[in-house]
Amino acid sequence: MDARLAFEIAKAQDAFTPVEQIEGPLDAGALVICDHASNAFPPGYGALGLPREALERHIAYDIGAAWMTRRLAERLSAPAVLSTFSRLLIDPNRGADDPTLVMRISDGDIVPGNARIDSSEVERRRRLFWAPYRDAVDAKVEAMMATGAPPAILSMHSFTPLWRGSPRPWKVGVLWDADPRLPRALLRGLASEGDLGPEAIGDNEPYDGALAGDTIDSFATRRGLSNVLIEVRQDLIATQEDAESWADRLADLLIPLIAPLDMREPQNWGSRAYGGGHKTHAEMGIA
Repeated sequence: MDARLAFEIAKAQDAFTPVEQIEGPLDAGALVICDHASNAFPPGYGALGLPREALERHIAYDIGAAWMTRRLAERLSAPAVLSTFSRLLIDPNRGADDPTLVMRISDGDIVPGNARIDSSEVERRRRLFWAPYRDAVDAKVEAMMATGAPPAILSMHSFTPLWRGSPRPWKVGVLWDADPRLPRALLRGLASEGDLGPEAIGDNEPYDGALAGDTIDSFATRRGLSNVLIEVRQDLIATQEDAESWADRLADLLIPLIAPLDMREPQNWGSRAYGGGHKTHAEMGIA
């Protein structure tokens, strides 16, 4: 890295810290991450030309996810890492070369500050914001693994009640790739909750959890760490009280699941995101 770029990065990070870290014991057995925690922008970016009210929508961040993350970390006595910038600036949950890393159009809305973005500005945002968040997650995972107590990676997100005019029936989604240990156990736990019928629990809904280059792939799957991405519908966690209530509910289910070492020890399950090299559901004995 040349001196001018190093100076620019240092100056930008003095003005805007791209990562929030919640400290916790490194042998806690879990790391909670939140890729889309904030709808904020660093100095100089305004709102990328969008009206301020647009920043209260899902296009800017995952509503309620940060509250859930902080409460879940508290309940698990675990570390957490959260982004502090809007996904519209650059998406921390996308690989460095993903074409949706910087969205020019999001949910039908043109993002003026991204519409004509060039490769040099994408690279600048990658270095100043995307990389520091990613590096913080990576460093925390390595430090936790070094204790001999590998962590389960818990990624917290939220989703919209409607998509393209159609209602989404799920209240909560459990997203996963090929490692079934934690997701299947969590799905069973959620199914035992009296108010959650089968239609309210999404197994890889409303999205598929196998995404090449996302944070779960980069920090959990490639290390063989147990993991799950949890999505809660936004209207259920739109207030801090409701979000923390859902976090408590999830914590009650997760605490006994992550306690056994065999639930968290590194195992190579491969990935469905790369079209092979993974065990099928039939091979795992899962229907």
